[in-house]
Amino acid sequence: MPPKPMLRMALVQTNPVVGALAANAAAILDAVGRARAAGADLVVFPELAITGYPPEDLLLRRRFLEDARKEVDRIAERARGIDLVLGAPVATPDAVLNAAVLLRDGGVAACYAKQKLPNYSVFDERRYFHPGESACVIEAGGLRLGLTVCEDIWEPEPAAMAAADGAQIILNLNASPFHRGKAAQREAVVRARVAENGCPVVYLNQVGGQDELVFDGRSFAMGTDGVAQTLLPAWVAGQALVDVEVMPGGQLRLHEVGVELQQPEPDSPLWGNADDGAAAEPAVTDPDALDLYRALMVGIRDYVRKNGFSGVLLGLSGGIDSALTAALAADALGADQVEAVMMPYRYTTSMSVEDARQEAAWLGIDYRELAVEPMVEAFRAGLRESFPDQTRNPADVTEQNLQSRCRGVLLMALSNRIGRLLLATGNKSEMAVGYATLYGDMAGGFAPLRDVTKQWVYRLARMRNQIGRVIPERVITRPPSAELAPDQEDAQTLPPYPVLDEILEAFVEHEASVDEIVARGFDRETVERVARMVFLAEFKRRQAAPGVRVSARAFGRDRRYPITSGYRAG
Repeated sequence: MPPKPMLRMALVQTNPVVGALAANAAAILDAVGRARAAGADLVVFPELAITGYPPEDLLLRRRFLEDARKEVDRIAERARGIDLVLGAPVATPDAVLNAAVLLRDGGVAACYAKQKLPNYSVFDERRYFHPGESACVIEAGGLRLGLTVCEDIWEPEPAAMAAADGAQIILNLNASPFHRGKAAQREAVVRARVAENGCPVVYLNQVGGQDELVFDGRSFAMGTDGVAQTLLPAWVAGQALVDVEVMPGGQLRLHEVGVELQQPEPDSPLWGNADDGAAAEPAVTDPDALDLYRALMVGIRDYVRKNGFSGVLLGLSGGIDSALTAALAADALGADQVEAVMMPYRYTTSMSVEDARQEAAWLGIDYRELAVEPMVEAFRAGLRESFPDQTRNPADVTEQNLQSRCRGVLLMALSNRIGRLLLATGNKSEMAVGYATLYGDMAGGFAPLRDVTKQWVYRLARMRNQIGRVIPERVITRPPSAELAPDQEDAQTLPPYPVLDEILEAFVEHEASVDEIVARGFDRETVERVARMVFLAEFKRRQAAPGVRVSARAFGRDRRYPITSGYRAG
């Protein structure tokens, strides 16, 4: 006979709404009910599951902390007969703790305070929380479980302290944001903790979008063999049942009993939640692009739904950025929630109009065309006396921006009228160097590609067409152009995107100096020009719409440079 399980745990990968305390508590209690029905002894939830992560300055409001505590008490009372480990803020007379609390028999039976408070990148937890100093080991089903929270697992001491206090398993509650390559980093860190302490680690992460952050879930367990066992997939909320067995010799074995996924989306391989599992994964040659595509879908979906918008609207220009944005929006929300507007001007090629119409038809989204020329000409006429030289130079940057701003006015008017969120379609490469029109193509409430470089835009478009053709091939293959002047191409103003993106990755994401980048083989004049453009465009980026963070160093929370700065050395 197989060994009898000592403990059945339900691990719940939640998608909370920050600040929605009652709704989050209701979702927690619903998961507790399902876990109870499945025979679980213990239910575990991610970091700050009751408030959502990150609650930011809501934590500075005493009433918010009091209301959060009331919901925790309500959960404890209604969950009698089953143990819970839940992430929640805990206010003491002197401090606020980022805590993992054990709820048992109607009350808080134990409280662990997160010891390692991250204060880098998108994190500023020292603004809100006081660090804990001691381990907390709880007993459930005859086993001793050490509690840790997120950053605690990235440094040796908290897990070592729990193991020294007799923990047989380390539970790690997380709200760990996604960026490219993060999953492999997490596994490497957990593997190091397992090797140091000789006990398994259960890594539980939240899922979903919160403003510019996206959380990928990917909860896993790692035994003493150092092999990660996926418990819950990426990008999908759900619950995994895990039995812990004591094997001959005293070693622990974690065995997955079953997984229950929440599937509010269409059953589609684009979401990674199809019922027939791995066989439903689309046959793509670039799985990293598929993962990134899903991250962007989650960011769009949750920003739109959690903020109560009825759908989205965007300008569809016939170019690659708006084409990818339209595909992402349709995949994330459903075609019926997306409206695209083509706004041709005299410099818009017939090819661009044809391609915009074709993509809209392939995606099945609402589509309309609005001529922008009458508006532009009206503004030109009104400015004739102020711009006496416009007949000699009718398409300089001023009038190019005028075209873009007229389009922005039309899109914002439609957004106001129909109640749909306007998506800005610019990418990270353009935002980095200021190749965008403030109050024009930068207009919008959310920018899905804000942290996606131009080269990644092309990778994502090609990957998406492997699943099903939605972007016309010549949109991907022809030279990119803003089409604001005759025969205009981006390469007339910017370095080639493969060169630009590599320089930007070094300069922005890795803070490399101009000299260091030149030493890699790049032309000094080009590097200096790019660095200068990045510095000068800071004022534009501060006014840009938020977007999905998918790199390790995004503009915004990650990279906080002054607008007014005399430093240009790079």
